[in-house]
Amino acid sequence: MKTQESKATVTNPLKIGENFKPNMRSLFLVFAFVLASISGYAHCDSYDGPVIKDALKALDQNNVQLVLKWIEPQQEKDIIPLFNKTYRLKNEDKQVYAIVEKHFLETLVRLHRETEGAAFTGLKPAGSTTPLVTMADNSIANNDVEDVVKTVSNHLEQVLRERYATVSELSKTKDKSVEKGREYVHSYVQYTHTLEALEHILHGDISH
Repeated sequence: MKTQESKATVTNPLKIGENFKPNMRSLFLVFAFVLASISGYAHCDSYDGPVIKDALKALDQNNVQLVLKWIEPQQEKDIIPLFNKTYRLKNEDKQVYAIVEKHFLETLVRLHRETEGAAFTGLKPAGSTTPLVTMADNSIANNDVEDVVKTVSNHLEQVLRERYATVSELSKTKDKSVEKGREYVHSYVQYTHTLEALEHILHGDISH
């Protein structure tokens, strides 16, 4: 049963111990991907995502090879003929081409998401990509991960401190009533599942 977020106020939040620091850099880095998956945001189905960017580049250069990396070999039979058909209409009626191009992009993204075991719910507009994933793309383009590490470090520490502080405060009253107990359980689940998600990633037990 879901409960409302606790509004408990804590004056002395957790100070993370020294034993937590040695592995923190790796935790910070992978936590960016945890946040993206927890939030439920898609990346590959947005117009500013890498799949559509490669698709538009491929149509501009008439080079289907640029998009084949996003799908499995058995899916090429669906994409290559559709790509060729789309490219042939590139200089024809603009309205017709816009429809065909969108169909090609939707098909490519749908097939790619099938390889991830994810559902396709339509193309998303540019700007719908989460800030952390945008930052990840920029770090790759700029060959520099420092901004990602710094941002995620700060965010992860804040999340852990806040969730610990809430569950710690609610633990003091969890046995006073069923309602108080449920508030505690809700905050306990949030806190422990955050760390559990990190543990699964570090052990490779999580999908894209």
